[in-house]
Amino acid sequence: MNILVLGAGQLARMMSLAGAPLDLNVISYDVGSGQLLHPLTLHTVDQTLARAIADCDAITAEFEHIPDAVLSQCQASGKFYPGQEAIKVGGDRALEKALLERAGVPCASYQLITERAHLEQAIERLGLPLVIKTCQAGYDGKGQWRLRADSDVELIWAEMAAFLAADALHSIIAEPMIPFQREVSVIAVRDRAGNIAVYPVTENEHTNGVLTLSLARAVEDDIHQQAVDAVTRLAPALDYVGVLAIEFFDVDGQLLVNEIAPRVHNSGHWTQQGTLCSQFENHLRAVAGLPLGSTEAIGPSAMINVLGQAAIPAQVLSVANVTSHWYGKACRPGRKMGHINVVAGSEDLLGEKLLQLSALLPQEHYPGVARLGRELMQE
Repeated sequence: MNILVLGAGQLARMMSLAGAPLDLNVISYDVGSGQLLHPLTLHTVDQTLARAIADCDAITAEFEHIPDAVLSQCQASGKFYPGQEAIKVGGDRALEKALLERAGVPCASYQLITERAHLEQAIERLGLPLVIKTCQAGYDGKGQWRLRADSDVELIWAEMAAFLAADALHSIIAEPMIPFQREVSVIAVRDRAGNIAVYPVTENEHTNGVLTLSLARAVEDDIHQQAVDAVTRLAPALDYVGVLAIEFFDVDGQLLVNEIAPRVHNSGHWTQQGTLCSQFENHLRAVAGLPLGSTEAIGPSAMINVLGQAAIPAQVLSVANVTSHWYGKACRPGRKMGHINVVAGSEDLLGEKLLQLSALLPQEHYPGVARLGRELMQE
């Protein structure tokens, strides 16, 4: 069976690796260059997108920012999962907020901004400080502003106005800065028949707006149920097929959706070793019309992002139950180059392994690993 993936980055690569044992052949479409590629070798395939669509059995996507013309072409085939609407909602914060409101899923208050008067309304209605984001662009901390005081309005508005002037198709959204205790996410998968399977809730840590650590362990029953409720409201609303990721702010036990991602997600990479059926395999199973696999955790797990490093130290493989994943991309500061997965039989043992890894990983490049290890051993 042939699967066409829109996008040719590390997520397509990991889908290809997960699909091979199931005899699912993955081919990637590089949206930027318009070329078809093998997701592992990156060798070009001498084929048009139209021909690839005709030859494949299912189409999916590894990211949200795909031109409408490509989305429409794939949607017309009747093979595109999760579909054009889901991808567009995931790539536009204004559409995302409208979906959350329709589905009755709690999220932060917001104000759309296309002119200076809207910014003043946001300040009056939502108060300061504000988190301001571009609606259709920006990720990993990019395309964002923090408005903390009235004295900063002129400078920040000048930057926002320049952005709006440069691209009239884009808009901006403002939200109050949420005093959350932690960020958590849930990875779920829905098949063509509407069956839903949910992975354990993951606790996430960010550094400079980029995910650095994910921890998968048992969480409070109420937190888990709130996450499941969000999935069971949003996935059917989009007639969703495939893996859906939802990020939340935990505010005193109340989950507020931060954003949704209509695809496999960085905070679910731990599932490669922490479960019998990873998010990548389950996504392919869903879009290919195959039965879903188990989402039960083998044990407490952690994922460490490798950002802007030329290699993962080989010594990490000396730690039991540690696996390294490399993406084969050109190295540059802050770029996601790979990740390290750790799984253990208990939280205490997971903490021990993280402390062992911290001795091999420079703190400045892998923040929080030692601290998380100590916290798990103390709990």
